[in-house]
Amino acid sequence: MDDAALVLFSGGQDSTVCLAWALGRYARVETIGFHYGQRHAVEMQCRTKVLHHLRTEFSQWAGKLGADTVLELDVIREVSESALTRDAEITMGANKLPTTFVPGRNLLFFTTAAALAYRRGIKVLVGGMCETDYSGYPDCRDDTLKALQVTLNLGLERRFVIETPLMWIDKAATWRLAEELGGKTLVQLIIEHTHSCYRGDRTERHAWGYGCGACPACELRARGYKRFRESGSEP
Repeated sequence: MDDAALVLFSGGQDSTVCLAWALGRYARVETIGFHYGQRHAVEMQCRTKVLHHLRTEFSQWAGKLGADTVLELDVIREVSESALTRDAEITMGANKLPTTFVPGRNLLFFTTAAALAYRRGIKVLVGGMCETDYSGYPDCRDDTLKALQVTLNLGLERRFVIETPLMWIDKAATWRLAEELGGKTLVQLIIEHTHSCYRGDRTERHAWGYGCGACPACELRARGYKRFRESGSEP
């Protein structure tokens, strides 16, 4: 269906903004999430709360928000050695990538999402990947996802389109986009209910939301929020 989209939805800031973006553009929007043995598994609880608030606080989107699917992909934990799937220190690795990099994670996410979209008759896949203000993961790059789109189209004999609305904007612009899409209500929802901290820490509430405040995800989110506020936007 050309008027439908499937959003890779983790319960984090970026995927929540992408979900709002899709709800503003498509008549039907479904979501897909993944259990993969992630250290920050609390994001799976957060995504349920975010979906609830989107349905109850945004009447313009409630009727568009369709089925939510959660897949078990524990195989990712079995084949990877990452600080996102192990209780390991978050550092910069010898390969110049953070130890939070999970090899092949986004490739597998999109492949399984495409299989579901095939069955559901959905052509548009939406992800929150970005290579402007990010941790350097190679499977977040625009070239990677363009190549993956071609592969999925060939392998499934279906014309899928991978949309990445955050690809060329930084975290401050992501906060601004949230405000443009859903006003201060959406910004507040992101602060209170989404989760992006790699350590899964929700014990401390910062101006930008919950997290350890020190991991790469928290640092990116905090810096972006600071620039967002300095630009004159209100929470």
